[in-house]
Amino acid sequence: MHNNNMQDENQDLCLDNQMCFPLYACARKIINTYAPILKNLDLTYTQYVTMLVMWEEHDIAIKTLCQRLYLDSGTLTPVIKKLCAQGLLEKYRNKTDERIVNVKLTEKGQALKEEAKKIPEMMRCAIFCDDKNFTKEDALALRKLLNKLLKVP
Repeated sequence: MHNNNMQDENQDLCLDNQMCFPLYACARKIINTYAPILKNLDLTYTQYVTMLVMWEEHDIAIKTLCQRLYLDSGTLTPVIKKLCAQGLLEKYRNKTDERIVNVKLTEKGQALKEEAKKIPEMMRCAIFCDDKNFTKEDALALRKLLNKLLKVP
Protein backbone atom coordinates (compact mmCIF):
# COMPACT_ATOMS: atom_id res chain seq x y z
CA MET A 1 0.00 0.00 0.00
CA HIS A 2 2.76 2.42 0.94
CA ASN A 3 4.57 1.65 -2.30
CA ASN A 4 1.47 2.50 -4.41
CA ASN A 5 1.02 5.82 -2.62
CA MET A 6 4.65 6.63 -3.18
CA GLN A 7 4.32 5.67 -6.84
CA ASP A 8 1.23 7.92 -7.21
CA GLU A 9 3.03 10.80 -5.51
CA ASN A 10 5.94 10.50 -7.93
CA GLN A 11 3.82 10.35 -11.11
CA ASP A 12 4.17 14.11 -11.52
CA LEU A 13 7.93 13.63 -11.67
CA CYS A 14 7.94 10.95 -14.38
CA LEU A 15 9.43 12.13 -17.66
CA ASP A 16 6.68 10.43 -19.67
CA ASN A 17 4.05 12.47 -17.79
CA GLN A 18 5.57 15.86 -18.63
CA MET A 19 4.06 18.10 -21.29
CA CYS A 20 7.25 20.16 -21.50
CA PHE A 21 9.50 17.28 -22.53
CA PRO A 22 7.84 16.25 -25.82
CA LEU A 23 7.59 19.95 -26.74
CA TYR A 24 11.29 20.40 -26.01
CA ALA A 25 12.31 17.20 -27.83
CA CYS A 26 10.17 18.05 -30.88
CA ALA A 27 11.55 21.58 -31.00
CA ARG A 28 15.10 20.23 -30.94
CA LYS A 29 14.27 17.65 -33.62
CA ILE A 30 12.73 20.29 -35.88
CA ILE A 31 15.59 22.76 -35.38
CA ASN A 32 18.10 19.98 -36.12
CA THR A 33 16.15 19.18 -39.30
CA TYR A 34 16.38 22.84 -40.34
CA ALA A 35 20.16 23.00 -39.78
CA PRO A 36 21.41 21.40 -43.03
CA ILE A 37 18.75 23.18 -45.10
CA LEU A 38 19.62 26.58 -43.61
CA LYS A 39 23.36 25.95 -43.93
CA ASN A 40 22.95 26.47 -47.69
CA LEU A 41 21.74 30.02 -46.93
CA ASP A 42 24.41 30.55 -44.26
CA LEU A 43 21.71 31.02 -41.60
CA THR A 44 21.09 29.53 -38.18
CA TYR A 45 17.53 28.76 -37.13
CA THR A 46 17.34 31.94 -35.02
CA GLN A 47 18.64 34.00 -37.94
CA TYR A 48 16.07 32.34 -40.21
CA VAL A 49 13.09 33.16 -37.98
CA THR A 50 14.44 36.71 -37.66
CA MET A 51 14.55 36.96 -41.45
CA LEU A 52 11.00 35.59 -41.67
CA VAL A 53 9.80 38.56 -39.61
CA MET A 54 11.98 40.94 -41.63
CA TRP A 55 10.52 39.68 -44.92
CA GLU A 56 7.08 40.49 -43.50
CA GLU A 57 7.89 43.85 -41.90
CA HIS A 58 10.93 45.18 -43.85
CA ASP A 59 11.63 47.73 -41.09
CA ILE A 60 10.94 47.13 -37.39
CA ALA A 61 11.99 48.29 -33.93
CA ILE A 62 14.29 45.75 -32.29
CA LYS A 63 12.01 45.73 -29.23
CA THR A 64 9.06 44.70 -31.43
CA LEU A 65 11.20 42.09 -33.19
CA CYS A 66 12.11 40.61 -29.78
CA GLN A 67 8.42 40.40 -28.89
CA ARG A 68 7.51 38.73 -32.19
CA LEU A 69 10.24 36.10 -31.71
CA TYR A 70 9.75 35.59 -27.95
CA LEU A 71 13.44 36.44 -27.46
CA ASP A 72 15.14 38.90 -25.14
CA SER A 73 17.43 41.58 -26.55
CA GLY A 74 20.50 39.82 -25.11
CA THR A 75 19.73 36.81 -27.30
CA LEU A 76 18.65 38.73 -30.39
CA THR A 77 21.39 41.41 -30.43
CA PRO A 78 24.19 39.05 -31.60
CA VAL A 79 21.82 37.55 -34.20
CA ILE A 80 21.08 41.01 -35.60
CA LYS A 81 24.78 41.92 -35.50
CA LYS A 82 25.62 38.83 -37.58
CA LEU A 83 22.80 39.49 -40.07
CA CYS A 84 24.06 43.08 -40.44
CA ALA A 85 27.62 41.81 -40.97
CA GLN A 86 26.27 39.51 -43.70
CA GLY A 87 24.67 42.54 -45.35
CA LEU A 88 21.12 41.24 -44.90
CA LEU A 89 19.96 43.90 -42.41
CA GLU A 90 20.90 47.44 -41.44
CA LYS A 91 20.56 48.78 -37.91
CA TYR A 92 19.79 52.46 -37.26
CA ARG A 93 18.36 54.81 -34.63
CA ASN A 94 14.79 55.96 -35.10
CA LYS A 95 14.74 59.58 -36.27
CA THR A 96 11.75 60.56 -34.12
CA ASP A 97 13.04 58.87 -30.96
CA GLU A 98 16.76 58.13 -30.82
CA ARG A 99 16.24 55.69 -27.91
CA ILE A 100 14.55 53.31 -30.35
CA VAL A 101 16.80 51.16 -32.52
CA ASN A 102 15.34 49.74 -35.71
CA VAL A 103 16.52 47.20 -38.23
CA LYS A 104 15.61 47.22 -41.89
CA LEU A 105 15.95 44.74 -44.68
CA THR A 106 18.62 45.40 -47.30
CA GLU A 107 18.34 44.53 -50.99
CA LYS A 108 20.59 41.52 -50.32
CA GLY A 109 18.26 40.48 -47.47
CA GLN A 110 15.24 40.81 -49.74
CA ALA A 111 16.99 38.77 -52.46
CA LEU A 112 17.62 35.97 -49.95
CA LYS A 113 13.86 35.56 -49.65
CA GLU A 114 13.78 34.04 -53.15
CA GLU A 115 16.26 31.34 -52.10
CA ALA A 116 14.34 30.74 -48.87
CA LYS A 117 10.98 30.15 -50.58
CA LYS A 118 11.74 26.43 -50.97
CA ILE A 119 12.44 25.90 -47.25
CA PRO A 120 8.85 25.45 -45.95
CA GLU A 121 8.12 22.68 -48.46
CA MET A 122 11.48 21.00 -47.77
CA MET A 123 10.68 21.04 -44.05
CA ARG A 124 7.15 19.74 -44.56
CA CYS A 125 8.59 16.83 -46.51
CA ALA A 126 11.43 16.21 -44.06
CA ILE A 127 9.03 16.07 -41.13
CA PHE A 128 5.81 14.64 -42.54
CA CYS A 129 6.42 12.88 -45.87
CA ASP A 130 7.70 9.65 -44.34
CA ASP A 131 4.98 9.55 -41.68
CA LYS A 132 1.61 9.02 -43.36
CA ASN A 133 -0.02 8.94 -39.90
CA PHE A 134 0.73 12.64 -39.36
CA THR A 135 -1.45 14.54 -41.81
CA LYS A 136 -1.48 18.15 -42.95
CA GLU A 137 -4.60 18.56 -40.80
CA ASP A 138 -2.66 17.21 -37.80
CA ALA A 139 0.09 19.76 -38.46
CA LEU A 140 -2.41 22.63 -38.67
CA ALA A 141 -4.16 21.47 -35.47
CA LEU A 142 -0.82 21.20 -33.68
CA ARG A 143 0.19 24.71 -34.77
CA LYS A 144 -3.16 26.03 -33.54
CA LEU A 145 -2.67 24.35 -30.14
CA LEU A 146 0.93 25.60 -29.83
CA ASN A 147 -0.18 29.14 -30.67
CA LYS A 148 -2.92 28.77 -28.05
CA LEU A 149 -0.21 27.83 -25.53
CA LEU A 150 1.71 30.96 -26.57
CA LYS A 151 -1.54 32.92 -26.38
CA VAL A 152 -1.24 34.05 -30.00
CA PRO A 153 -4.51 34.95 -31.73
